[in-house]
Amino acid sequence: MLGLALFGVLLSTCTSGPRAGDAPDRRGELVERPGDSIGRRGDEIVVAGRFFHTGVPVVLWSDPGGYDAYRTDRVFARAGAAAGDGGGATEQRAARFGTRFEKSLDAGMLALVRREGWTLDELRERVDQFVLHYDACGTSRACFRVLHDVRGLSVHFMIDVDGTIYQTLDVQERAWHATIANDRSVGVEIANIGAYGFDEADPFDRWYAIDERGPRITIPPDQGDGGLRNPHASLRPARREIVAGEVHGRVLRQFDYTPEQYESLAHLSAALSVALPRIALEAPRDASGRVLTRALSSEEWRAFHGILGHDHVQENKADPGPAMDWDGVLRRARAVRSGVTLGGPAPVAR
Repeated sequence: MLGLALFGVLLSTCTSGPRAGDAPDRRGELVERPGDSIGRRGDEIVVAGRFFHTGVPVVLWSDPGGYDAYRTDRVFARAGAAAGDGGGATEQRAARFGTRFEKSLDAGMLALVRREGWTLDELRERVDQFVLHYDACGTSRACFRVLHDVRGLSVHFMIDVDGTIYQTLDVQERAWHATIANDRSVGVEIANIGAYGFDEADPFDRWYAIDERGPRITIPPDQGDGGLRNPHASLRPARREIVAGEVHGRVLRQFDYTPEQYESLAHLSAALSVALPRIALEAPRDASGRVLTRALSSEEWRAFHGILGHDHVQENKADPGPAMDWDGVLRRARAVRSGVTLGGPAPVAR
């Protein structure tokens, strides 16, 4: 059973993305022959060239309208192009990602990984953290523009306000999203305009309107339609009130994430914990069992295997912010993993 009502059919049933091959690969598994059907449903993420089902809509970098972090040109570069219209971009830059553990691999292993990629088993030994960010951009389209075109950074996943998951890179790549955690982590940017102190100006009036049902996301006119795909999304925070809470000893205010985002995050977390079992469905906690609101010490960070915030990695970051319902996400992710067949990995050659 799918956790969300998938708006119409599941986004795509095409077989774009990782392609079928005709022989065993370095992973030691048979892959499909030319002409074989992969059976793509449109809810798969890609880990080391393998599909893993999530149960919620996923748009891959190779899908129509996907966000491709493998590109070396600026996606939104054309003068006068609407946000989301990548046509005409020609400026070339260096890649926005790298090879995991590049500095610690010997020359032979580094050459092999660069040539053939990581195997699933190799990733399972090494990747053990899932880092949550808010994008402070409001929509995934705006987030990708800032990351890719402006800052020259990358992240594996984005979750838009309507619950759509975008994957921009195979999880085997070293995305640039969380400094010291990049080698061992998967990253996700969750669309949310961010958290602000009581003494700071905030963009809440620009991004939210209040009606009889409470706050609702209102995408500013200069963002066009925001690139949203789910016409049935509530676009409402999961909680009506602004959430205030402490991060790094400072009280911040934030509108909550949408129910669709929470559901997609739970499904994505569950799928990653199946694909990469060292990512435990747990967050950093203090002695009383509460999720930490500070950065981990070096020793704590090295020992932690699971789901954590950018604020747990860096003292100068506040995301995913005080609104993140850690216990709710983890509880739902465990339920998804135990009660829903996630499938995979389907053996698919890159």
